[in-house]
Amino acid sequence: QVLLEESGGGLVQAGSSLRLSCAASGLSFATSAMGWFRQAPGNEREFVAHLRGRSGHTYYADSVKGRFTISVDKTKNTMYLQMNRLTADDTAIYYCAATKGQIILSALRTPTLYNYWGQGTQVTVSS
Repeated sequence: QVLLEESGGGLVQAGSSLRLSCAASGLSFATSAMGWFRQAPGNEREFVAHLRGRSGHTYYADSVKGRFTISVDKTKNTMYLQMNRLTADDTAIYYCAATKGQIILSALRTPTLYNYWGQGTQVTVSS
């Protein structure tokens, strides 16, 4: 059984930083495709970032590029999302997601291709 558990969300002021964590069991991030998505009220789930476990290559949504960093600690089997210079537009529930193997580049933003999801963690940025 694969379980993903996020932590690290909270309420912060605009301009602040937060780091989200996603601990996995039953799946190795070292050989998986993993990512972060977010969903604000009334909106569809939105791609944020992706990391390929084998190569370490990372990909980001334009809206977070240069501010957010996705990383993984393979020894802890934990993925992170470092979020800097947060704005009110970043307010959402953040979900970690993963799937075994690899997702083709053109499909990284497709939520349905990720087989495993965490329960989500709320990030609220006050302006």
